[in-house]
Formats: sequence, structure tokens, C-alpha cells
Amino acid sequence: MQIFYTIISCLIILSVIIPFIKHTHWTVRVFDYPRFQKFALVIATCILFIFVPKTSVTISLFICLIFTAIYLLWVIIPYSPFGKKMIEQVSLKPNEKPLDLLVYNVLQDNTKYQNLVELIKKRNPDIVFLLETNNEWMEQIKEATNDFEYKIEVPLENTYGLLFYSKLPIKYQEINYLISTEIPSIIADIEYNNQIVRLYGLHPTPPVPQENEESAERDAEILTIGKQAKEYGKACIVFGDLNDVAWSRTTRLFLKTSQLLDPRRGRGMFNTFHAHHWFLRWPLDHYFLSSQFRLIDMIREPNIGSDHFPISIQVVLRSDDDSGEMKLDHEEKIEVEEKIEEGIEKGDVN
Repeated sequence: MQIFYTIISCLIILSVIIPFIKHTHWTVRVFDYPRFQKFALVIATCILFIFVPKTSVTISLFICLIFTAIYLLWVIIPYSPFGKKMIEQVSLKPNEKPLDLLVYNVLQDNTKYQNLVELIKKRNPDIVFLLETNNEWMEQIKEATNDFEYKIEVPLENTYGLLFYSKLPIKYQEINYLISTEIPSIIADIEYNNQIVRLYGLHPTPPVPQENEESAERDAEILTIGKQAKEYGKACIVFGDLNDVAWSRTTRLFLKTSQLLDPRRGRGMFNTFHAHHWFLRWPLDHYFLSSQFRLIDMIREPNIGSDHFPISIQVVLRSDDDSGEMKLDHEEKIEVEEKIEEGIEKGDVN
């Protein structure tokens, strides 16, 4: 029992230390994802301490585990109801219509097309953004998407296809390949309540062996769009499957770069992946909002066949409130530029 306790304690502590290493290889970055899971394992191992001999080694490890638990709580609490909210939740005014968006990574090989058709018809959102979509998906869901007058369709067979549907007029649109010639992202200016809202939709590659062994390209795409959102300076939303968790170093740099706000803060994790494994879940699909927005509601939809849950949000435009914004310091600005430069160098666009 003592040997088991010693080994498991060392492994858990090591798994918490590794994310501090600023290296882009997947064997490092994969440890960014499970934070609540690590906390649960720390608590279980602390309970195990009751049943092991009290030696200098086991006591020292127990003390380290206590500090590890405190650190993990510090990371987790902002994404719980006990954390400080970045965005105020409000009620609709009489005759006020919210901007209603739905994001879903369909899992390209998933064939439960009708489940998505039924969800779109039931939810009736203004905007639908679908990821991992190919021509088959585009054709199979026309029963629902034909109701959307405006669309940007980039179906691909490489699991990075994008389908964007809007019931609101699209006044301007771009399809960009920021880092890789195989990975598109979109910009769409939509007209909502006689105002223009810019939407940035993206789905960068994850740092996993079968996709991309490093996170450099993902980080560069996320941070590039963060810079674009900051430079735009008006009402905007960044959304999609970022293949990164809300608490990672890159996402924190993104929030500071873009000065956008995370509606998860102070509300919950809203884990969207993995839909089939309850203990291995974390938030990969995101909405980040500019300070002109207020939250009406945010919902993780039921599992409809993919390894991701759909996630929807309803927001309204109000007066600008930048009290929740985070800002970069000088060293972080340098780090952002270095990350973008590294990702561009490793990509194939230039």
C-alpha cells in the first residue's frame, strides 16, 4: 500500500507540474486538459494516506498533495458558481430578441444526421456553426438548414470542414486559412437588431499524435484571431471548437489579447468533450464575447451522437462594460508574438 501511495502521489504531483513547462509538444500540452479529474485523484489519494504508514516520505507527499489540491481549486473555482462572473446575466426587455447561437462539432464519421436536424428545428437558433462537416453532412441536414437564408459552407473531407448558417443577414464574410492551407476559419458580419456583430468561427488542430504533435499552430491561430478581435474594437464573438480548455495558458493569453469575456466564468465548466466518457470531460467548444454583450442563457445541449455536446448561447447587446476584461503585460505581449510567429513558421500558409 505504501509503495502504491508513493507512486500515485508522485504521478499526480508531476501531472500538475508539467503544464507549467512552456513546450508545445503534445506530451506536455495534453496535461493542460484534465484539471477537475486531477483534483478528484488528489482527494482520493489524500484519503488513502489514512491507511498507509506515517513515514517522512508519506507525510511529505501528503503535504505536497494538500498544496496541489489548493492550487487545483484555485484553477477550478473561476469556472464554478463560486467564481467571479466576467459577463452579467440579464433578462430580456419587452419585445427584445436575443442573438441565439448554436455550435456543434458533429464528428465527421457520425451518421446520426437526423438528431441534429431535430435539434436545430427544436432550438430554432439564429446562427448555427457546425464543425468536422463534409459534403455528406451538408446534404443530410438540408431539411433543417434550408430554413437559413444566409450561409457560408466549406465542407471538407479532412475533419476540418465548416458549415455556417444564419437567419440574420450576412453583410460581410471571409474564409481564411490563417496557419494551414487545410484548416479554414471564417469571419461573418451579421446584422442583429440594426447593428453589426462580427463573428469569428474557428476549429484549429489539437495537439495529439494523429493530428498534430505540437500545439504551436493551434496556439497561433487562436492568438491571431484574438488580435483581430481586439483590432476590430466593436461588438464581436469568437466561437467554435478551439481544441483547448478554458484554463490553459494559451486561452488566458487569448482573453488578454482580445479583451473578450468568457461566459463560463462564475457559472460552470460546461464540458463539451468527451460526450461518451463522463470522467474524461473538459470544455473545448467556446464562446468569447466582447464587452457590449450580456448573457441571457448558456446551455450544453444533450448528446446527439458526436463525441462533443452541442452548446448554445443567447446574448443581447447593451452598453459597453469592460470591467471584466483582462489585459496583457509587457512580457505576455512578447510571448503572444513569439507564439504566433512559431505557429506561422510551422504552418504551410507562407
